[in-house]
Order: sequence, then C-alpha cells, then structure tokens
Amino acid sequence: MSEPIETYRGVVYPWHCDHMGHMNVMWYTGKFDEATWSLFSHAGITATYLRDGERGMAAVQQNITYKREVGAGTVLFIRSAILEVRDRVMRFTHEMVDSETHEVVATSELTAVHFDRKARKACPLPAEMVERVRGLLGNAPT
Repeated sequence: MSEPIETYRGVVYPWHCDHMGHMNVMWYTGKFDEATWSLFSHAGITATYLRDGERGMAAVQQNITYKREVGAGTVLFIRSAILEVRDRVMRFTHEMVDSETHEVVATSELTAVHFDRKARKACPLPAEMVERVRGLLGNAPT
C-alpha cells in the first residue's frame, strides 16, 4: 500500500444532512469521488489525459464502511492510498476523518478499470503511468 496522501478537505453543510440530522450517504459517496479524482491526478490520470487520449476510468467495485455519523459543521478530510496497480486496474482506499477528533468516520475501497472511450473496453494504462503509480507504492512505510 502507498503512503496515504490527503486528497480532500471540506465541511458538512446542513443540506448534506438527512431528516435525522446526519450526513446522508450520497454525500459520503460524493466526497469519496472528489478524493478519487485528486488521487488519480497524483497518478497522472488528469482531466487533460482522459480528454485528449479518449480514455476513462470506471469504478467496477466500491465498498463503503460507515463508522460514525457526522453532522453539519464537521470539517472532514480524506486520506487515500493505492493498494495495487495492474495492467488495466487500480485498487485504492480512502479514509474519511473528522478533522477535530481525528476519528475515522468512514472508509471506502474501490477498484477502477482504465478504458478506451471510443472502443468502450478496458485497455492498458500507459507504461509510464504504471511506473509512476508503482513509485507511489514504493513510498509506503515497511
């Protein structure tokens, strides 16, 4: 696993909360999605790369664990790490943390596939990108 990097920081607004006063699950997913794009950017999978190369990344599996409810006004940050990179696949994890208490409030593990948007099928990540991601993996503490 790579060393975690901060990929998101933001606040829970009242409109993120459901009728029970807690952040609704749709907002957890949205914040994890923002963290994903930030993590991808560290790996070289930028908007320009995807647009110019007619490439895409598709989540094929996502597992979220809700550990503690959060309410309006809570400042959250997400730290993310790459678990594995293969020819066409990246697996990574996110931890959502309450910035005041430092408690992990939720986790998410995702598997994403790199694909050709024209052909609509999986294709290999560029070799230099795989090496860049493996370099991130190489920074993991032992």
